[in-house]
Parts: sequence; structure tokens; C-alpha cells
Amino acid sequence: MLRDTRCAVATSVAAATCPDLPADAQNLQRFLRDKQQAIDGLVRDYSSALLSEEEIRLCLASIADGQSYLASNRAPITRMIEYLEKYFNPERPEPGFSLEIKAGRNGARLSHSHASQYEYVLQSLLLWKNITTSMLRLWWAVEEDLLGGSMYRLRDTGQGLNRMQHAPETSRLVHSILNHTQKMRPRWVGSSMVHLGDHNVPNALMFIDKYTQISRILSPIVNTVHEIPVLAVQSNTRAYIEDSFGGAETLQKRILCDFFKHGFDGSGADNFFDAGSCIDGRLTSAWSWCSRIEKKSFFYVFLMAGFVGFDGHFEK
Repeated sequence: MLRDTRCAVATSVAAATCPDLPADAQNLQRFLRDKQQAIDGLVRDYSSALLSEEEIRLCLASIADGQSYLASNRAPITRMIEYLEKYFNPERPEPGFSLEIKAGRNGARLSHSHASQYEYVLQSLLLWKNITTSMLRLWWAVEEDLLGGSMYRLRDTGQGLNRMQHAPETSRLVHSILNHTQKMRPRWVGSSMVHLGDHNVPNALMFIDKYTQISRILSPIVNTVHEIPVLAVQSNTRAYIEDSFGGAETLQKRILCDFFKHGFDGSGADNFFDAGSCIDGRLTSAWSWCSRIEKKSFFYVFLMAGFVGFDGHFEK
């Protein structure tokens, strides 16, 4: 049944097929009709005494859930990569929008030229995308490590009392994903150290929980950047954007430049060993940037675009 071409239709998701639902109402209705027909056809042709109709429907719905997760969680990462490549030249920075950072300046703990920071941000986003793509396999590995019977000990990691436990299955898969990502780029900027089973990331569950937050970090940012051209033509916000930021595109680049610099500058931890350019540290820096959003000059633009927090709802 899984090799049947109708299976792809029966497990597809609207987010990938009709990305602009209000404008694609007719396409959405066609999509729903085709999907239901595919499901009914598979149920009719493959149900038997050993495989009931309900089991087939449950199987197809489960696969569709996985597709839905990937579509919704990879989308903000893909859009952020597109913004990086659209608005920033890797070799020649636009005046006022250089990605260069220096350790000790504005909280940065790394020193990168514009070209190095561009590559560092791009490879970090690609790694997050590849980890998100492999999230279902990672969940399997995490369960194997947590429930496989290996010993653990309780330890105060600075974030409360945590279960510290080795995670060989998760580590093996993560290093495989990292190796695949490194081969996608001509060079690797920063450390390739993966914290797992130490005081930074005490167990596999803590590791995977951090990476399920990526869409929560990126969605409000990409949504705001996407809404800025709309805000720039509305009578009650146009003057503010023009007078304060010099126009819609300048504001978009200003937000993105700030995030690409200070969301990937090695900051966010209590000491230099725990922060920096390691695999875990890249995500720590992004969370640190989120925690300071209220202090940014463009914070009110986020509110105008419907921002309610990095733990809120991002349907808008």
C-alpha cells in the first residue's frame, strides 16, 4: 500500500499544497476532495481480514501528521535562509548592513568577518533544517537512550536537578546529520562540538526539546519581516516606518541583520566554555537574542505585525 502512488496524495498536507489559504480557497477544496478520494480508494483496495479499514485510515493519518509537522516546522527555517540569501551578499556587505562581529562588542563572544558570519549563519540554519527533517528519527533514538536501561545520575546542572545520562543512539544520529550538513558547504565555520550527556545538555530529552523550539524562535521573526511591506502601505503605520527606519526594505534588512549578527554571536551563557560556536551554543545565542527583543528599536514593529511572544501563537 505504501508504494501505491495514491498514498502520497492521501498523506499530503494543505500547508505545502496551498500555502496562501485565503487566496487558494478553490485549490484547497480541490486538494481536500482529491485527498479524501485517495484515502477512500486505498481503504477499499487494501482492507482485508488482517488489515481493517480503521487501521488503514489510522496509518494514513499518522503519516500525514508527520508530514504536517515537517511542513510547519521547516517552513520558517527555509524562509530565513531565503532572506539571508536575498538581502545579504556573502562577499560584499552593503554599507550599514555588514554581518561582521567582534568579541567583546555588543555582547558578542565570537569574532567573524562579514563573509565568515554569513557562512556561519547559513550553515547553522542548514543544520537546524536537517535536524528538523530528521526529528521523527531523533525521537526514536531519544526513546531508545532514555528507556534502554542505561545508568543515570541526578546532578545540579545550574538549571535545577537533572538526570544526566549518556545518549549513544541520539549522539550517533546527530553526528551523522552534522556530517551531512558539513558536506553541503565548502568550509565549516566554528566548532562542531555536540554537547550531549554533560552539564550543558544532560540527556537526550533535553537535547531534542531544545531543537523542537527552533520554529518558535524563527516564526515570529519571519512573520514580522513578511508583514512589513503590508504595514508600510497602511495609513496608520506608513509614516512611522518611513520616518523611523527609512522604508520597508531597509527595516526588513535592519531586523535580519541584527538577528544574523547577535542571534549567532556566541552569547547567552554564563561563561565562555558553555557559549561560543559549538552546535548547542548556536541555539543558545538565538534564544538569548529573543530574550532581549523588547530592547530592540524595532520591537514596536513586531507588535504591529501581531507578535505576542516567542511562546505564543503564530497563525497570523
